[in-house]
Amino acid sequence: MSTKPIRYVSSDEDSARWLDFNFRDGDIVVSTRSKSGTTWVQMICALLIFQDPALPRPLAELSPWLDWLILPKDQLFADLGAQTHRRFIKTHTPLDGLPLSDHATFIVVARHPLDAAVLLYHQSHNINRWRIADLTGNPDLARPKRLLPLDQWLAEWIASDAPPNKNLESFNGVFHHLTDAWSRMGSPNVVMVHYDDLLRDLNGEMARIAEHLDIQVDADRIGELSQAATFASMQDNAGMLAPDPADILADHSKFFRGGRSGDGISVLSQEAVDAYRSRAFETAPEDLLEWLHRH
Repeated sequence: MSTKPIRYVSSDEDSARWLDFNFRDGDIVVSTRSKSGTTWVQMICALLIFQDPALPRPLAELSPWLDWLILPKDQLFADLGAQTHRRFIKTHTPLDGLPLSDHATFIVVARHPLDAAVLLYHQSHNINRWRIADLTGNPDLARPKRLLPLDQWLAEWIASDAPPNKNLESFNGVFHHLTDAWSRMGSPNVVMVHYDDLLRDLNGEMARIAEHLDIQVDADRIGELSQAATFASMQDNAGMLAPDPADILADHSKFFRGGRSGDGISVLSQEAVDAYRSRAFETAPEDLLEWLHRH
C-alpha cells in the first residue's frame, strides 16, 4: 500500500502539483535542496539526453521547476506533455513529498549543508523581490531582507529549530531531505549524487549517471560533452542555463557563483562548527554524514 506524499507549501511552491502529473516511462526527476547542484545535474541530464552541448531551448524550459507557483500550472503541464524527448524535471521537494512512480528515476543531489547555506545566503542578494511580489500577487515578498553578517547568519541557521514543513531551507529541512533520500538508496530508481564528486571527477560521475539512466554513451563522447558542464562554460552560457524563466534574477552570471567546498566551515568560529557537528550527528545516520561531509 502506497503512502500519500507529504504536502510541502511555501510562498512560491506547492508540491501538491505532483499529484496531477502523469509520469511517462523514462522520466527523470532531479530533487535537491537549493544551491546543492540542481542546475549542474539538470545540465548533465540535458547533455546525456540530447548528446549535444547546443541545447534546443533554455535549460529552464527543457527542465522546468514543477512545484514553482510562478509558472502557471496549465501552461507548464501542457509544455511537458508536448515534449517528445526524454523528460527531466526539477523539484526542491523531498522524495517523501513526491509520487515515487516506477516509471521515473529520481536523482537526489547533495553537498555539504554549510557550503549550500553559504550560497543560499549570497543568492538572496541576486533576487529581484519586486518581480516576485508582482508575479505572486504578494506585496510582502517585495520587502528587502536585512541579512546578518554571514558568520552570524550561518550560526543562526545551525541553531534554527524550524521544522521541514515550515522551511525546507532550514537546518532541519536540509537534513530531512537528505536522510529521507538516504533511507531509499536500496530502491533501483533512486540515485544520489554528491557535489564534490562532480567537482572531483565530472566525467566519471556523468558516466555513472548515464548508466543509472540506461543511456548509452562512450567515454570519449562523455569527455567531449562534459566540457559544456564545467563551471566556466556554464557561467559563460548563463543566459541559456540560469533557472530564470520568469526573470527574477538580477544577474544571471552571478547565479553560477564559484562556491567552494569548505566555505561554510571557513567562516565559522570553532564553537559554531562544534554546534553544527553536534546537531548533524543527532539528526542523521553516521554513514550518511561520512558520505556528506567528505571533501
